[in-house]
Amino acid sequence: MPDFVSWSFNKPSKKKNSINIHNYLAKLNMVGKPQTQSGGESVRLSFVNCHPLVEACNKEVIYICPFNGPIKGRVYITNYRLYLRSLETDSALILDVPLGVISRIEKMGGATSRGENSYGLDITCKDLRNLRFALKQEGHSRRDMFEILTRYAFPLAHSLGLPNHHWRITFINKCYKLCDTYPALLVVPYRASDEDLRKVATFRSRNRIPVLSWIHPENKTVIVRCSQPLVGMGGKRNKEDERYLDVIRETNRQVNKLTIYDARPNVNAVANKATGGGYESDDVYHNAELFFLDIHNIHVMRESLKKVKDIVYPNVEESHWLSSLESTHWLEHIKLVLTGAIQVADRVSSGKSSVVVHCSDGWDRTAQLTSLAMLMLDSFYRSIEGFEILVQKEWISFGHKFASRIGHGDKNHADADRSPIFLQFIDCVWQMSKQFPTAFEFNERFLITILDHLYSCRFGTFLYNCESAREKQKVTERTVSLWSLINSNKDKFKNPFYTKEINRVLYPVASMRHLELWVNYYIRWNPRIKQQVLSRN
Repeated sequence: MPDFVSWSFNKPSKKKNSINIHNYLAKLNMVGKPQTQSGGESVRLSFVNCHPLVEACNKEVIYICPFNGPIKGRVYITNYRLYLRSLETDSALILDVPLGVISRIEKMGGATSRGENSYGLDITCKDLRNLRFALKQEGHSRRDMFEILTRYAFPLAHSLGLPNHHWRITFINKCYKLCDTYPALLVVPYRASDEDLRKVATFRSRNRIPVLSWIHPENKTVIVRCSQPLVGMGGKRNKEDERYLDVIRETNRQVNKLTIYDARPNVNAVANKATGGGYESDDVYHNAELFFLDIHNIHVMRESLKKVKDIVYPNVEESHWLSSLESTHWLEHIKLVLTGAIQVADRVSSGKSSVVVHCSDGWDRTAQLTSLAMLMLDSFYRSIEGFEILVQKEWISFGHKFASRIGHGDKNHADADRSPIFLQFIDCVWQMSKQFPTAFEFNERFLITILDHLYSCRFGTFLYNCESAREKQKVTERTVSLWSLINSNKDKFKNPFYTKEINRVLYPVASMRHLELWVNYYIRWNPRIKQQVLSRN
């Protein structure tokens, strides 16, 4: 039984954390085949959560077998299955139930139950079985077993705190027909029907409607992401879209305004009207206020990185280093991205208003801003596991075009779609880790490893442009996940100075005086610099 942990369990503490809406989805889509260090069973199913194996209380149970009557046994539970082995020598019964088979879990009996085997759990299965377990009333054994089974058999209902009065999970995109670059499951306002979503999609670029990314655990303000509205030169309106944003605002009755952060420079957003795009006008969206963050497009970022390469490879420009670095504008772009994310995080943390973030199509600058803001707001994402989920959620599931931006397998090196957007995000994370050296569980090697395998194509994690393409190509079946490599040797990637602080919000200083070129990444191929790095390590 290599993947089983006995029903001897120190119950995991419930972390006071945000409702990480798509954490579940991200865990399910850790692209590739999870691998275990022990060589034990490794299972990846569409509705199996990918937490570490779960231990439970050291209790025996009685299985009420419909054929042979009560049988004493010992239960083993993991995040994949329930396994029972009889303790009676004359009855070698084994019960093996994948948690995905479970349809319903009910408690039987109460505190006053006195009948034999009348207190326990009834489990209804989808494969026509009914399972009944009797447990002792003392020691909370039934409560513990019920909670563990519920958590892992029904992860959608348990871990997200959904549905609630304000937000719901919709399956409208389960076949990627609403939006082929969004994940299959989306979280939307409870009061918005699926028909409303279809109407809103017609007014958003690439049908990328506003959907939930993060909820503040206390003040309930939210971060919502989407693409630009299709206003065009004629100033088109869509009443469903206007109402939809108002419904998002109304999910938190304590705020009067919805803040919209458009990542683009104002002039670019205006220019996009000529191609059918645009932005939310205050004249139309009465309960919203719009801010432009002045982050430039993919073409500007591509040219900026080319200039960085020119001054660091093959030789470092020593004589005019500072002026040469300044002329690349790379750190200036890093500053603007960080500044935008800080504004998003501050608006949400202060409870001033909920936030909608978009750029043009919502898969480049939008991902930078939402993921960095969440990294500042939520300490969970500063752990190794949390950061993997953040990347999986905000970048991979929500359709950052990795294949186009990196150019996997494409010989056209001058393709205008190529751009170092994800590299820029990782650089911003590195800048934050320099300013807060104890706040991140992972080290610099972790970040560089991610970037190296962004290009290596050794893993399926960053292949293709969106979730629907990965599903079509069966990436999860045919490739291995980068996270498997990292998680099999976590110590290598851990920051020895890490101090876990649950409720700490990070506000990095986004000024040129506090930003620096990431030498260990950009100049690592220079033999002299490499030797200096090795000697320091």
